[in-house]
Amino acid sequence: MEELATILVAALAGGAVAHLIRLPPLVGFLVAGFALNAFGADEPAGLALASDLGVALLLFGIGLKLDVRTLLRREVWLTGTVHLATSTTVVAAVLLGAGALGLGLFAGSGWRTPVVVAFALSFSSTVFVVKLLEERGSGQSLGGRTAIGILILQDLAAVMFLSATGGEPPSPFAVLLVLLIPGVWVLRRILGALGHGELRPLFGLTMALVPGYVLFDAVGLKGDLGALAVGGLFAFHPGAGELAKSLLSLKDLLLVGFFMSIGFVGLPSMEHLAVALVLLTLLPLKAIGFAMLLWAMGMRRRTAVLAGTALGNFSEFGLIVAVSVSSDVLSDDWLVILATTIAASFTLSAVLGRRSEFVVELARRLLPDREPARIHPEDRPIDVAHAQVVVLGMGRVGRASYDRLRLEYGLTVIGIETLVSRVEHLRSRGYDVIEGDATDPDFWTRLRTADVQIAVLAMPFHGNNLDALGKLTASNFAGTVAVVAQYDAELEQSYRHGAHTGIQLYEGAGAELADRAATAAGVKRGPEAG
Repeated sequence: MEELATILVAALAGGAVAHLIRLPPLVGFLVAGFALNAFGADEPAGLALASDLGVALLLFGIGLKLDVRTLLRREVWLTGTVHLATSTTVVAAVLLGAGALGLGLFAGSGWRTPVVVAFALSFSSTVFVVKLLEERGSGQSLGGRTAIGILILQDLAAVMFLSATGGEPPSPFAVLLVLLIPGVWVLRRILGALGHGELRPLFGLTMALVPGYVLFDAVGLKGDLGALAVGGLFAFHPGAGELAKSLLSLKDLLLVGFFMSIGFVGLPSMEHLAVALVLLTLLPLKAIGFAMLLWAMGMRRRTAVLAGTALGNFSEFGLIVAVSVSSDVLSDDWLVILATTIAASFTLSAVLGRRSEFVVELARRLLPDREPARIHPEDRPIDVAHAQVVVLGMGRVGRASYDRLRLEYGLTVIGIETLVSRVEHLRSRGYDVIEGDATDPDFWTRLRTADVQIAVLAMPFHGNNLDALGKLTASNFAGTVAVVAQYDAELEQSYRHGAHTGIQLYEGAGAELADRAATAAGVKRGPEAG
């Protein structure tokens, strides 16, 4: 219990200090881990378990939002493959050159050590990138989805490497994992019957660990990959989004253990720090490489740079790759160097993330503007000038608003929805809907409202509606803004931030329910009532 108390106090102190100096709390967790190690604290027995659970839940959550078709997109598979090969080649060449010059630990290491180190550093951190995208609110944007797709490809490459170097290929029984596809049909039915209480997050945790992590690990495949795969099988379930949200707090808490555990790998000496510094000088090349490749794939400069800076870090997966090879290829010194380099890359990437807009402007000469016709179709300016009304969020409330304004008032309406499956479904029913994530800051740089008279904010979360309201106000939107809120306090807050009108969700539901009850009972309205 004392060890747990020490870990909690150190994590809270480190995270709070990082927050006060405007850095992500995860940087404070990293520093706390190294500090505890430096003061002679032993790694608590449960820290590694918490770390593994956090990563498994993170990947399960990614799977819940995963559209497998994303991996087949050119900007994902081609960018990921080319960058992986180029990064490994360039870094290996630099390390081989340093070895040829007889510089410190680089000398006398042969060719295998530089190649393995270069391959380990070619990955970007799934944990860090997803957390950064969540903070930016851009996880569902084109750049965010592309970055996550590239991370998944990197994970697959690492799994193949681990299988090839571990001396133990996957079990022949691994082919039986295809039975999960029909099996998940039953599990989806169970999810639908569980309701919305505490059984839902328990179900999610069980799915991530049992058919996910444990089952895949038992047949010689990486357990984290199993958590991702099982999450993907639930992705199209109507309750997938709510399931992911129910696991959010637990996942964030367990990931504290992941970041702190890096500090317990080992304490670096001055020589280790010098080598880590050399490796860190290669980090900008990694981010620039991603940005240039994504720009070449047709993305706007801003999208390419933001995705590139998000991916511009080294991955904890590099340590897993390093540990998998024999000690005559990588010594313990290199494990400490990699841990130090990875932790430092998180800090640098976090600082750079705070200055992302400055980096976008800095890249103007390297990545010039292009005509809209030459930009990726999903990254072109969103022109809604032909509409009189824009509805942000096309769930049940959004669709009802869309129908009423179009059919009862004769207005031209366009809907904006983040879920691709919902966009396609609504289009097939004749709705004018475009894909867009109103919680993504990049979305507002592409939106052209022109003569829009009314904006209806009908997204399911108050924070998203409030953020969209702020963006509309900042853009000097001259029309009327209507907002949906779940609670009276949220509605009052929306008014204070500039909304012209709105409705409390349950109030509207009550009125609608009364109308339907009267209609079903044959009761007439107004003077005709009997």
